[in-house]
Amino acid sequence: MRTDVARVDARDSILDAAERLLGLYGYKKTTVDDIAQEAGIGKGTIYLHFSGKDEIAISWIDRVNQRVRARLEEIADSADGPIARLRDMLIARVMVRFDYARNHEKSIDELLAAVRPQLLDCRQRWHEAEAQLLAGVLRGGRSEGVFRFEGDLATARALVLATNSILPYSLSPRQLGEREEIENAAGQIADLLLNGLLAR
Repeated sequence: MRTDVARVDARDSILDAAERLLGLYGYKKTTVDDIAQEAGIGKGTIYLHFSGKDEIAISWIDRVNQRVRARLEEIADSADGPIARLRDMLIARVMVRFDYARNHEKSIDELLAAVRPQLLDCRQRWHEAEAQLLAGVLRGGRSEGVFRFEGDLATARALVLATNSILPYSLSPRQLGEREEIENAAGQIADLLLNGLLAR
C-alpha cells in the first residue's frame, strides 16, 4: 500500500515540477534533468513513471482534464436546476482549462504542437467523458420537462463541440490574457445553446 502511495506522490511531484518549468521556460527549453532537479528526485526515478518528456507533458494535460471532469461532476451533483447546472458546466469546461493555460500563455502553442499526435488521441477521450456528464444533466432536465431534444449523448457531444472554439488551444496568447472576455464569451455561447434546448 505504501508503495502505491509513494508512486502516486512521486508522479504528482514530477507533474507539479513539470507544470512550474513549462510555465517558466516552455516545452523546448525544459529537459527531463530540469524536471528531476525541480522535483528533488533522481532522473532515473522519472523514467520509472514516464517514458520521457512527451509523456510527462501529456500526463500533465491529462491531469488538468481530470480536474475539469471533477469540477463538472461537482456541478452536475449540485442542487441547482438543470438549466443552471448545464450553463455552469459549459462555462467551467472552458474556464478551468483557461486558468491552467493562462500560466503557460507564452509556451502553450509550443507545448501543444510538440505533443499534438498524442494529444488528439487523448482529447477525444476527454471530451467524450465530459459529454457523458452533460448527457446526464440533459436527461434529468428532459424528464423534468425543462429541455426538449432528441438524443441525449448526441446533444451533449454537440454542446462540447460548440464550446471547444474557446478552449485554450483555440486561443491566441493575447486572448489567454483576457479572462473576463473569455468567461463572457463562454456564458454567451452557453446561453445561446441552452435557449435552443428549452421546452417551449
